[in-house]
This record gives sequence, structure tokens and C-alpha cells, in this order.
Amino acid sequence: MTPVAIVTGAASGIGAATAVALARAGYRVGIGSYSGDPHDPGKTLAAVEESGGEAVVIEVDVRDTASVAAFVDAAVTRWGRLDTAIANAGILRAAPFAAMTDEQWDDVLQVDLHGVMRTARAAVPHLGSGGSIVAVSSIAGGVYGWGEHAHYATAKAGVIGLVRSLAVEFGPCGIRANAIIPGLIETPQSLDEVNSLGPDGLRAAGDYIPAGRVGRPEEIASVAAFLASDGASYVNGQAIIVDGALTVAMRD
Repeated sequence: MTPVAIVTGAASGIGAATAVALARAGYRVGIGSYSGDPHDPGKTLAAVEESGGEAVVIEVDVRDTASVAAFVDAAVTRWGRLDTAIANAGILRAAPFAAMTDEQWDDVLQVDLHGVMRTARAAVPHLGSGGSIVAVSSIAGGVYGWGEHAHYATAKAGVIGLVRSLAVEFGPCGIRANAIIPGLIETPQSLDEVNSLGPDGLRAAGDYIPAGRVGRPEEIASVAAFLASDGASYVNGQAIIVDGALTVAMRD
């Protein structure tokens, strides 16, 4: 039978590229999209269909348990199964720690950590043996700290602990859980000059990356598709760094 995947945060960036990569790998894809996202999930749907795949756009707010459950149920109802859940939805907000409010802290963790938890929790009952959960972390938190982004780094570090625990708990059921730790990737989020590096910062960062450039969303998506596949059947509880060797390079 044709496998089914869901992807949160799939209207742009890594999520959109992952939806297309999974479709090319033969999956039917539930494209998770938040109504407040300025990006058009219809573009992801069109890209999937252009690749010969089948997909549907499903609205989801990963901050809300009922919304996430409805998202998963919609995909299962439509196609009768679920094989892979990609927890990718995330937000990025710069805020100096000493002045950070509880609301600012909670806003980021509700999406970047709790949203991953909700997605995995809703998916697990539908995943049989061979099922896979893939969560997107970051080198911020997964490897490095990041000034004015303590909430983001904390959430992304938590994602790694979560997938390791899920791997141990559900490995005996044949369900795998892994994280991807992207390095500097050109996405709408990283191009945001207020909350991230912006275009100039990304260009400058390329000088510190042995690959000589920042990454593309498709280069993360291909790893997500591999982790979802039977080819990764013995890969469980891992956090895979995909960064062009940034985190292992010594600076002159």
C-alpha cells in the first residue's frame, strides 16, 4: 500500500521541501499549514503534484492539542493509514533574556517543543511497526547556544531529548524517532533580519562553513526522507547534524 506522511510547517522552507521529497519517495502527504502563516501552502501542494505525488493541505495549529489531533485524523481518514510524522513547525523570535517575558518564552516553546510533542503524541497510535517520527531541531540548542534566543535554543535542545525518549519507549513497537539538526539553511525564517541572520548575515556565514555556503531546504528534506524510509530501519534515537561541517570546523 502507498505510505502516508504528515508534515507540520509545510507551507515554506524545510517543511515544504520535505513534503515534496516524501512525495517523490512515493508517499501521500498531509501538508500541515497554520492559518496565520503568511506563506501559501498551495504552492507546496502544486510542487507535490508537479512531482507526480498526491497531497492535501490540512490546517493545523501545533499549539492546540485538538487541532493537532484533527490534523492527524484527517490524514488517516483520507488515506487509511499513517507511516511517518515530520514535526517541523517552528517559530523564531529574538528577545534579550533579562527582558524576556513569560509570554515570549511560552510562545516559542509552545510551537518549537510542545508542538513537536503534540504531533508525535497524536501520530503514535496510528503508526505501526516500521513507522517513523522525524523532528526538526537546530544547531542553536542542539549544538550551540544563541544570544537573545534562549527560548528557541531551549526548545530545540528539548526536541533531541524527546526523540531519544520516544525511541526507547516505542522502539519495541517498531516505531523509530529521530531528529535532524540543521545548520544554517536559507529559509524565510533565516532570512528574517529582525529575528535571525538576514540575507547579509547568511552570506557572511558562508565564509565559516567548509562547504562554502549555507544549506538549501532540499538538503534537509532529503535527510528527512531517508530517516522516514526503510533504509533507515536501524537508525533510532539519533540527532543527525546536517550543516556542511560548520560545527566541526576550527576557525583560523
